[in-house]
Amino acid sequence: MGPQRTSKPDVSDASELPDGFGVAVVREDGKWRCAPMKSAAVISLSAAETELRELRSSGAVFGLLDIDDEFFVILRPAPAGTRLLLSDATAALDYDLAYEVLENLDIDIDEDELDESDPFEEGDLGLLADLGLTAGVLGVILADTELYADEQLSRIAREMGFADELAAVLDRIDR
Repeated sequence: MGPQRTSKPDVSDASELPDGFGVAVVREDGKWRCAPMKSAAVISLSAAETELRELRSSGAVFGLLDIDDEFFVILRPAPAGTRLLLSDATAALDYDLAYEVLENLDIDIDEDELDESDPFEEGDLGLLADLGLTAGVLGVILADTELYADEQLSRIAREMGFADELAAVLDRIDR
């Protein structure tokens, strides 16, 4: 292994930018709507949060971010602060976005400990419970290590009832 990083990773070379996608999900008047998010969402938590906050909706709004099909982030802006779930905290060793999520969750980031850990989730497993996805079901999806991040997000969408809307957006953005 190379030298241990002691601060936030630096992804300044465009060739190192992660491949991924962001999808904004809205539940309004009993219907689901999904829309692609700007590419900045997969490299900056604050950009993703700002984009979701700018959506005008009287219903629930949350974002699904897939990074390199390695991990995902669910973020749900709320007046008291954004609720977050990171599917794999060990991704913070290699990805700015995962590191930013851990910082926002006020998690003490011990890189040596992360380096020696198996993947584990960090954050709020109950952030979608009021929309039909209990912490227990989300935990089962996260525990299925045979699935890639995009497959886990598709399963979340199936469980919650917006699989067709998510698939349509992913088709439009060639995912």
